[in-house]
Amino acid sequence: MDHRHVMRALSGLLIVLFVAMISSTVVSVALPQIIGSLNGTQSQYTWVVTATLLASTASTPIWGKLADLFSKKLLLQIAIGLFVISSIACGFAQSTGQLIGFRVIQGLGMGALQVLVQVIIAAMISPKERGRYNGYLGGVMAVATVGGPLLGGFITDTSWLGWRWCFFVAVPFTLVAFVLLTRTLHLTEIRRPEVRVDYLGASLIAAGVSLLLLWVTFVDNNFDWISWQTGVMVGGSVLILALAVLVESRVKEPVVPLHVVRRRDPALAIVASLSVGMAMFGGAVFLGQYFQIGRGNTPTEAGLLTIPLMLGVLVSSTVAGRLVSKTGKVKPYIITGVVVLTLGFLGLSTIDHETSLVIVSLGMLAVGIGVGMSMQNLVLVLQNTVPLSELGAASGAITFFRSLGGTIGVSVLGAVLANQVATKITAGLRELGVDPAASSGGSTLNIAAMPPEIQEVVRAAYGDATGHIFLISAGIAVIGVVASLFLTPTKLRDSVDL
Repeated sequence: MDHRHVMRALSGLLIVLFVAMISSTVVSVALPQIIGSLNGTQSQYTWVVTATLLASTASTPIWGKLADLFSKKLLLQIAIGLFVISSIACGFAQSTGQLIGFRVIQGLGMGALQVLVQVIIAAMISPKERGRYNGYLGGVMAVATVGGPLLGGFITDTSWLGWRWCFFVAVPFTLVAFVLLTRTLHLTEIRRPEVRVDYLGASLIAAGVSLLLLWVTFVDNNFDWISWQTGVMVGGSVLILALAVLVESRVKEPVVPLHVVRRRDPALAIVASLSVGMAMFGGAVFLGQYFQIGRGNTPTEAGLLTIPLMLGVLVSSTVAGRLVSKTGKVKPYIITGVVVLTLGFLGLSTIDHETSLVIVSLGMLAVGIGVGMSMQNLVLVLQNTVPLSELGAASGAITFFRSLGGTIGVSVLGAVLANQVATKITAGLRELGVDPAASSGGSTLNIAAMPPEIQEVVRAAYGDATGHIFLISAGIAVIGVVASLFLTPTKLRDSVDL
């Protein structure tokens, strides 16, 4: 496709990506208000995010594989329909249980939109030229990431709208994208006989990861680290994932192509993506909570305060994308990105509920720059090593592992945060002479319903506990630095296929 036709089709794809991204960022700032109004707990707060990421993660490889077998355009249209219906359902949820259930369905649509956009762009544009278009992708992702929290804060603080419109707002954008893509997207589809999709492998991977995340949520609260429940859940998870690997090694059309994953550069790119995903998703999800609960800001103020993070992503992804296309080299930008990401998290690990906002902003800016320089370029490394026939499965594999990292990161860091907060609230209430068992301070996020003195204890606990999870994020990001250093320094190819 020439540049004019690419740009016409790309406009619809960028709107789809914008919608998928903004559906997460709009809700992120509103979550403390949403969970508070539905009388939810810290664990449920984590699972509203984890459920979406888990569904997105489990379905991503299937969508990637289906893109190699069926019409990419038709699959994208189905994904858009699924996303619209689930977004409306989330907006009408009456309890945290219902919201988590509907977010699972929304996650299926989000996983599809994210991987299919990447697959379709890769089918239209060569890897070397893709750097230039990745700049547009980075820009749209950054606008969604910057604008999302601001929009979410504005909607939540506006009395005649309310938090439910954080879910409804994506619907008109999605319908516009559907019409645009129907008219402008024209791909040469290669029909393949004997179509087989590895549903068993995908189901086993989803079940194994889900069981592990459930264990992370409940361990140390409902049962001890060393207990029969831990043995059953961890042992069961390892067994299910081992069966998944066995299935993937034997089926004709595996969800995660092991022959791709075994190669050096794809394997290193996946490990780096896994660590970047864990650090980024895990850390960023709790920033809105830190500003609102830990420091007492409104949702709109919390959205404004996260601008440095989004600005870093916007500038670095656009600049790095242009430089990658110009030079054909990608490794230096990835290494720089993951190093800056690690330093950013180290800076954020020092914060508490009274830290200067300048220090918090500098830490967020560094994290944003690191994510913008590394995340999309790691996908490019993998796509540069596979033929066109494996592009969907390979893109699905790296997106799968990045989302898996994010899911694990949110769940693990959420569990750490919940434990730290519970300990600090208990200590704070005892200092006030209040019996922790008689207070709801640690069990609900409905801060407005608490007496002023208990509100202060809860806010200080959340503000002081957040630094601990950023220190863990920094440790995870170091793994990405090590993996990136061992990548082979290669030039990006000029053709779409090998």
